[in-house]
Amino acid sequence: MKKLIRGLRRFQSDYVSTHHELLTQLSHGQHPRALFITCSDSRVDPNLMTQSDIGEIFVIRNAGNIIPPFGAANGGEGAAVEYAVHALGIEHVIVCGHSNCGAMKGLLKLDKLEHEMPLVYEWLQHAESTRRLIKENYTDLEGEELMDTTVAENVLTQIENLRTYPVIHSRMYQGKLQLHAWVYHIDTGEVYAYDPIRHGYFPLQEDWSNIDIDNVASEQEPQKAPPMHFPGSKWLPAQQAERIYRGSFN
Repeated sequence: MKKLIRGLRRFQSDYVSTHHELLTQLSHGQHPRALFITCSDSRVDPNLMTQSDIGEIFVIRNAGNIIPPFGAANGGEGAAVEYAVHALGIEHVIVCGHSNCGAMKGLLKLDKLEHEMPLVYEWLQHAESTRRLIKENYTDLEGEELMDTTVAENVLTQIENLRTYPVIHSRMYQGKLQLHAWVYHIDTGEVYAYDPIRHGYFPLQEDWSNIDIDNVASEQEPQKAPPMHFPGSKWLPAQQAERIYRGSFN
């Protein structure tokens, strides 16, 4: 606790004293560039990752970066999504999972949580689509490979859940909103983004800011996707690219 208090004092003496104009502007309102949905994990820091200043990103954090489908829960996630898009006019929504996610570990062993951590158990029920998809489609995977695939698939599941929100559906229909799927690797600092053209996760590039998962997928004719490997990483098997591809059009 003492370390936190010392940090607060440094913030007040070093940052606040040199950013009076910015803080004065922010005191009258916010205009964030993006909605960043990620895990509560202490190793994941959206502002540090993106080198964003205060006021630049609107953040939703919870165990497993989960957004329950519209009407499935009365928690704050749906309200925050609605506020960010409708009231703040945000045009980019990022769902960012991360390596070695404790929530995804729990999801893979959900039955064991029911008595030990009943609230966690209930919360992870909102990721049932991810759990069932993994259980029924990745029976040959185990260990780290299974874990990494679960993280990546869960991000795409949350993208699908976001589409169930009326405010998201309406803004996407108008071409005023884009959804982005990211996975952050804690050990290397790398971020992989889902590329709808190549139907897989690849290292994030600056020119991806205008790629819309839905628009790209809807404009292209379905073609059979060949087995795909992911440059610079063994963490995502070729099987997932085929599964994602089929899921995009069928």
